[in-house]
Amino acid sequence: MKVKSLKSLNGEFLKGKKIIVRVDFNVPLNEKLEITNDVRIKRALPTIEFLINCKAKIILMSHLGRPKGQKIKKLTLEPVAERLGQLLGKTVKKLGDCIGSEVEKEIIKMQDGDVVLLENLRFYSEEEKNDPVFSRKLASLAEIYVDDAFGTAHRAHASTVGVARILPSFAGFLMEKEIEVLSKLLKNPEKPFVVILGGAKVSGKIEVMQNLISIADSILISGGMGFTLLKAKGYNVGKSILEEYDLDIARKMLEKAEEKGTRIFLPLDLIVVKNVSTDAECKTVKIENIPEDTTGVDIGEETISVFKNELRKAKTIFWNGPVGIFEIDKFAKGTNQIARSLADMEGKAVTIVGGGDSITALEKAGLASSITYLSTGGGASLKFLGGSKLPGIEVLLEQ
Repeated sequence: MKVKSLKSLNGEFLKGKKIIVRVDFNVPLNEKLEITNDVRIKRALPTIEFLINCKAKIILMSHLGRPKGQKIKKLTLEPVAERLGQLLGKTVKKLGDCIGSEVEKEIIKMQDGDVVLLENLRFYSEEEKNDPVFSRKLASLAEIYVDDAFGTAHRAHASTVGVARILPSFAGFLMEKEIEVLSKLLKNPEKPFVVILGGAKVSGKIEVMQNLISIADSILISGGMGFTLLKAKGYNVGKSILEEYDLDIARKMLEKAEEKGTRIFLPLDLIVVKNVSTDAECKTVKIENIPEDTTGVDIGEETISVFKNELRKAKTIFWNGPVGIFEIDKFAKGTNQIARSLADMEGKAVTIVGGGDSITALEKAGLASSITYLSTGGGASLKFLGGSKLPGIEVLLEQ
């Protein structure tokens, strides 16, 4: 898989050109509209700084949250423009809209090396519909399109596919790196290759597991998928999260893993509570003794020990999804222990972590810098590793 790269364009060619760049600035905000995690902004800096140094005119576009076609004040990109300006050490003007005559006037005023940020793309329902008229309006603002938003590459939206089909289009540095790292996981991971799948969301991870069963040496499973697989094996999981309609698929996956010789590790014990809250009374139970009226909130000590032992053998590790409800400190031990195990493998194994929650857990523990690669993809990473073609990448492929 080879995409048309921004690296193929030289500075002289880019000088003075209007470049519209799709970035992924979908960052978390608190009630005061302050950014609580700016990793996605920082990961876009190499592409933006390259274009600044080439003296291009840089027009950035992104979505934030799910406004569903409504202009919602708390989902404005104003805080993002401010933070990006701080990181770049220069003013980043946030425009009042993403299309229209006022936006066009502001872009005409731009000097070489200037950076502007369009308003939230999803204030228009046409963005998610990949509306051709909306795509043309965005494309009319620039001469070249760069996609550096791997996290949205699985979406066929106006800003990821529509504009790319109109303008000369190239992959930014982050997009290229994500494709390179994840492609190696699928094609040539150093063995043993261990996968950890957790998190509340089961959807999307079924495809990943199905695809990685033929590639990984072992897969450690917890969270929503863990409960689904435990249920498929005949265990009672109480009130724990699971998706009943995936049980048949889960049984087939377990059979396929056995055929392929891929070891599947499920929880042996769990921390359970009657009500999920910060003051909940916890107890550890074996998986064969989960009470009907309880919810699993973390893996237990025996499971942590087995998981850590398997990780110590690995040469390549991919982790997506916390193993418990880590947002509540008393349920975060398992996730923190997994994070520590990956950090301890620095220099001994290639460690790749995908998904916002897993990265947040690493940062909260101060361990992110010890990981080989942090993928900003989330859902896109899962789709890619599940073997799906991503529309935002397909339009960038060299013919």
